[in-house]
Amino acid sequence: MQPSAAQPESFLFIAAKVDGKKTLGMRSALDEGLLARELSKQKMVLIRSWRVPGWLAGQSDKPLSLKDQAELTVQLSQLLSRGVPLVETLEVTAEAVSSKSKPRVEQVRELVRQGKSFSDAALETKTFDNATAAVFRASEKTGDLAGSADQLAKNAKRRIKIKETAQTLMFYPLIVLTISMMVGVFMLVFVVPQVAEAMKSAMGPDRDLPWATSTLASVGIFIRSNPLLIFGGILVVITGIVLARKFIAGAVLKLSHIIPVLKDVTLAQESARFFSVMAALSTGGVPLAEALGVANSTIHHTKLRKQLDDLRQSLIDGGVLRVLIDRIEAFPIGTRRLLIAADRAGNLDAAFESLAEDHTEQVERLSSRLLAVLEPLLIVAIFIIIGGMILAIMAPMLSLSRNAFA
Repeated sequence: MQPSAAQPESFLFIAAKVDGKKTLGMRSALDEGLLARELSKQKMVLIRSWRVPGWLAGQSDKPLSLKDQAELTVQLSQLLSRGVPLVETLEVTAEAVSSKSKPRVEQVRELVRQGKSFSDAALETKTFDNATAAVFRASEKTGDLAGSADQLAKNAKRRIKIKETAQTLMFYPLIVLTISMMVGVFMLVFVVPQVAEAMKSAMGPDRDLPWATSTLASVGIFIRSNPLLIFGGILVVITGIVLARKFIAGAVLKLSHIIPVLKDVTLAQESARFFSVMAALSTGGVPLAEALGVANSTIHHTKLRKQLDDLRQSLIDGGVLRVLIDRIEAFPIGTRRLLIAADRAGNLDAAFESLAEDHTEQVERLSSRLLAVLEPLLIVAIFIIIGGMILAIMAPMLSLSRNAFA
C-alpha cells in the first residue's frame, strides 16, 4: 500500500520584497521549500517561516468549495479538449483557483506527475466529493476526461445557483428580523423607560401606568442595569445553539418538509441536486445502479431518499426501471413520465440533464413565491416587535389626553 500524500500545511512567514521592505503573511504549502518557490514567483525572498496548526489556520479536509470546483473543471475542460497535457493543465488550473485551494491542486498535480490517475489523486487529497471523483474515474476508463470535466462544470454552476437561491431565502428574513429586533431593543432600553418616567410624572402619584407600559419599562431598565448578565445569557444561548446545532438542523430540516410552500421549495432543491448529480454521473459512463448509490447520498429529503434507495435496491435485484420509476411518488407525475419515456428510448442521460435544468428553474419560481408569502409574515413580525413598543408608548399618552378632555 502506498503512503498517503502529505497534506498542505499553513505557514506564517516573513519575506523581503524587491524594494527591500519586509512583509508578513500566511500561505499554505506542502513544505518550506515549495513556500519559498511560490514566494520567489511573486518576487519575494523568504526570510523566516513558522508552521501554523491547521485548526488555527482554518484548514479543512472537506472538498474544494463549489466555486473552486467550477473553476477547476472549466479549466480542465477547456485545456484538455485542446490537447494540453494533464500535468500542465493542473499547473495552469492551480493559478485559477483561490489561494486556499491552490496547495491542494498542486498536490494533485504532483501525484499525477508521479504516475497516479487523476481520480485517485483527487480522492487521496480530498479535492472533490465522492460523486465528482466517481465521474472522473469513469471518464478515465472511457478516455473522455475533458467531456466529463465540462459536464461537471455545468453541474457545479447549477449547484451554485441553487445554493445562492437557498441563501437568499435564508438571509432575507433573517436580515429583516435582525434589524427589527435591534430597533426594538433600542426602543425597549432607551425610549420606553424615559417615556414611562415622563408619563408617570405627568399622571401624578395617584395613578398607575398601563400594565404594558410599566412591564416593558421594567424590562428595559433591567437590561440597561445588568448588561453583563444579559451578555452572559446571550453567550449561554449561543453556546447551546452551537452544541446542539446538529439536533437543531435536523429539526429545521424536518419542519421544512412539512410547512406549506416551503416543502415544495425543499423538494425542488433536492430534486435539482439529484438530477444534476445523475446527469454528471451518467454522462461520465457510471453504471446506473452505482450512480444511484452516489446520487442518493446527496439527498436529505426523507421520503424521496427512501423511495430512491428502494428503487436502487429493486434495480439491483433485477427490477425493470420503467416500472420502478412509477413508484417514486415524491416526484411529480410529469417527471416520472419523462423518465419512463427516456428509459424506453435509451436516452436517460439527456433526460437527467433536462430535468436538472427544469428543477433548477422551478427552485427559482418557488423561491419567488415563498418570498412573496414571507413578506406579509415579516410585516406582521415587525408590527409585533416594534408596534408593541409604540403602543406601550402611546397608551399613557392616550390616557392623559382622555383625562385632559374630560
